[in-house]
Amino acid sequence: MVHRYYQLPSLTSLAAFESCARHRSVKRAADELNVTPGAVSRQIKALEEELGVPLFARSQAGLTLTADAETLYSVLAHAFSRAAETVQVIRSGNRAKRVTLACTHAFASHWLMPRMGDFWRRFPDITVDHLISDDARDFRRAEVDLRIRYGFGAWPDETSTLLLKETIYPIAGPDFARQHAGRTAADIPELPLLHVEWVDAEWTGWDELLRRAEIPHGALSGRRFSSFGVVLQACQDEQGVAVGWHRLVRGLVDAGRLVPFTDLRIPSPGSYYLSWNANREIGESTRTLRDWLVAAAAEDAD
Repeated sequence: MVHRYYQLPSLTSLAAFESCARHRSVKRAADELNVTPGAVSRQIKALEEELGVPLFARSQAGLTLTADAETLYSVLAHAFSRAAETVQVIRSGNRAKRVTLACTHAFASHWLMPRMGDFWRRFPDITVDHLISDDARDFRRAEVDLRIRYGFGAWPDETSTLLLKETIYPIAGPDFARQHAGRTAADIPELPLLHVEWVDAEWTGWDELLRRAEIPHGALSGRRFSSFGVVLQACQDEQGVAVGWHRLVRGLVDAGRLVPFTDLRIPSPGSYYLSWNANREIGESTRTLRDWLVAAAAEDAD
């Protein structure tokens, strides 16, 4: 019998486990690995039998990692990420003029895309691939050259530079604002609120905005959405009040399709940053896009 040199379980089962642990979902892992959920479950079961310990606690709420699984996942995620970074470096010789830029749907739709035409015209030899998702777990550092993200500027193994500071304020459709003329910021908790259930916890929602504005409130009712773009559509349809991010809604406000609601206006807790892998030297094309983004943000600094 030939023994495995590293005395590891099957790499197939480890890959299935890592994907399952990252997504906390057998189905999402199966979709990512392009296999059936049953195949993923069999790999997890085989791995549990080989290790002699359970890896997941299963409930109606989904999968929860056991303590042993948390330890294994941490090691695997780091190892797979470093391996992917090495592969990407090897591949980069064949794609020196291709850059992958990641950001959320909201930032892509309302700030980035209206400006990208200038970059494409000025640097037609550089191909920019856009990875757009509101789920940070979709952004694998090895696959992303640059990332625009909201937060406080410090993330593990990433170098970042400030792009834009942000201001947040309530927004509504013009008819809704007219119907509720005379309402003040203190009345906002009583109105129909539109909530964005951000996957990234660093984004500010209604509860935090009201607390920072020192507006007393209890449990907040209203409708919840998983997409900021859909919330903006609901606002334009006069369905309620939403948290507006100035950099993202300014075009709609200037066009009269949305209006600031009340005089409440506060600096957002975080800002927009441009970040990249701190453990890998960035290429010339990536630096060109980075510098262009910084310059474009400087023009939008008001």
